[in-house]
Amino acid sequence: MTKRISKQLNSFKYKGEPIKITLGTLLLTALCILLLIVATFTQITLKHLYIPMDALDFLSRDVSNMEILCHFTKTYRYIPQIPMIFFIVALLGRKFGILAICGYILLGMFFPIFALGGGISYLFEYGFGYILAFIPAIFFTGTLLKVKTDFLRIVLMSVLGVGTIHILGILYMLFLATLRHAPMYFITSWITSQSGVQVLYDIFFCVLAIYLGRFARRVLWIVMC
Repeated sequence: MTKRISKQLNSFKYKGEPIKITLGTLLLTALCILLLIVATFTQITLKHLYIPMDALDFLSRDVSNMEILCHFTKTYRYIPQIPMIFFIVALLGRKFGILAICGYILLGMFFPIFALGGGISYLFEYGFGYILAFIPAIFFTGTLLKVKTDFLRIVLMSVLGVGTIHILGILYMLFLATLRHAPMYFITSWITSQSGVQVLYDIFFCVLAIYLGRFARRVLWIVMC
């Protein structure tokens, strides 16, 4: 193994300065895997105002203010797994981020740490494509994070990363659905539930996760050095 390859494998960089693989960095990677597992089983209830299709018809009726509020309020149960992926890559960088995701997937082949369980049979679950897509999403986002970033670029990273996860996840689902001759109504309803409004929430929270991860990285850099 050449010195160049050895140096690349034994460090990740913050502002061009190498951080070697130590017990601390390995523990940090393990902690990120644990955070991802926790995020997988965490459900956040979000409420926000929205305009339904029958807004004008509804307002013309004799209804109370509370009924109006309920009718124009959307409740969504959100699982912050994808934002945690972006927090991890902002904290660990591309190489260690991929290591954490590979560790998560490997553990899932033996333990029920995925949303619907685990084990080798999970390879044939419709949602497994989203998990596999974490790797290229981290690769693209981690590569872009190496350069100086501003708000617009971070938003672009989030759109690119989230889009990668959802597109590859849908393609994987379509592949399995085709093999199983699943009906079209099942496919469309599945895509709507997994990659409908979920995409917008993912992009918004991934932007926040990147900023939070970058801040945590700076703090850890000071502590570890």
